[in-house]
Amino acid sequence: MEKLRIIFMGTPEFAVGILDTIIKNNYDVVGVITTADKPAGRGQKIKYSAVKEYALARKLTLLQPTNLKDEAFLAELKALNANLQIVVAFRMLPKVVWEMPDLGTFNLHASLLPNYRGAAPINWAIINGETKTGVTTFFIDDKIDTGAMILNSEIAIDPEENAGQLHDRLMLSGSGTVIETLKVIESGNVSTTIQEDNEEIKTAYKLNKENCKIDWTKSGREINNLIRGLSPYPSSWCFLKDKNEALSIKIYEAKLISEEHSYEIGKLISSKKELKVAIQDGFLQLLSLQLPGKKRMQMAELLNGFTFSDDAKVY
Repeated sequence: MEKLRIIFMGTPEFAVGILDTIIKNNYDVVGVITTADKPAGRGQKIKYSAVKEYALARKLTLLQPTNLKDEAFLAELKALNANLQIVVAFRMLPKVVWEMPDLGTFNLHASLLPNYRGAAPINWAIINGETKTGVTTFFIDDKIDTGAMILNSEIAIDPEENAGQLHDRLMLSGSGTVIETLKVIESGNVSTTIQEDNEEIKTAYKLNKENCKIDWTKSGREINNLIRGLSPYPSSWCFLKDKNEALSIKIYEAKLISEEHSYEIGKLISSKKELKVAIQDGFLQLLSLQLPGKKRMQMAELLNGFTFSDDAKVY
C-alpha cells in the first residue's frame, strides 16, 4: 500500500469541508493551492479564499499561483513531491499540472456525472426540478468534467430545500466519497468508468444576470425552482415597478399557492402581513427579499415599513 502525499486544490467553502475531512482522517497533505487574493466589496479590501483561511489556520504549505503554467510555480509544485492531487471547486488545470503526480489528479464534482458538468451543478439541479443529485470523483483529463469516473454517491433533493442547504449536504456526502476514493487509490485497486456522452446530458452553465432573472410568465413550479436554486447565492432577481419607479429586487424565498384568479400576471397583491405575485397557475407568496441598498428581509419586517401601491407589479 503506497503512502499518499497529497496536494489539495480548491477555493470556496465547499472545498474547505472536503479538505478538513482529509486532514481529520490523518492523510498527509503536503501542499494546498488556491486562487490569488482579490479585492472585494465596496472598500475593495483584499479578500482571502475560504481555503486560504483554512490553510493558514492549519499552517499548511500554501501556493497561490496566478499562472498555472509559470515555471517557478511548476518547480515549487514538483518540489512538494506529491504522488496524488485532489481538486475541489478550483479551476481548469493545464496538462503539465494534472499529469505531474504518479497516482494522478482526481476531482470531486457536485453532480452525478455525466450530467451537470460545468460551473454551477448544485444550482442547476434544483432549477431544473431534479429529484436527486449527488457527487462524483473522477480522474482529470484535458476537458471540463469529462474524465474517467471513480466513485459516486447519490442523494435525494428535498422539494423545499434551497441551493445553500443542498450545498451543505453535498459537502458532507462529498467528504465521505473523497475518503472512499482515497482508500481505493491507496489499495491500488482503482477501477474507473468512462463517461458516455449522449444528447440528453444536462449542463451546469455558468450563472449570469440573464439566467438568474425571473420570467413571471413561466409556471409557478419553474419560478419557485429558480428562486430555490439561486438562494442564497447569487439569488434570483426581477424588476418591481411601483409609482412609476422601477427597482431591481432580489428574491430568496417564496411559497406556491395554486388558486384560480383573474389578475394580470406579475401584479402584486399586498396586505399588512403578506405579499403575493399573480402568476399563470396561481400566486407566488414572497417570503424573503431584498430591496436596493437594503438588507435581506423577511416579508413581515418589510411590510412593516413599506407599502405598495395598487398598480405595483413585477416583471
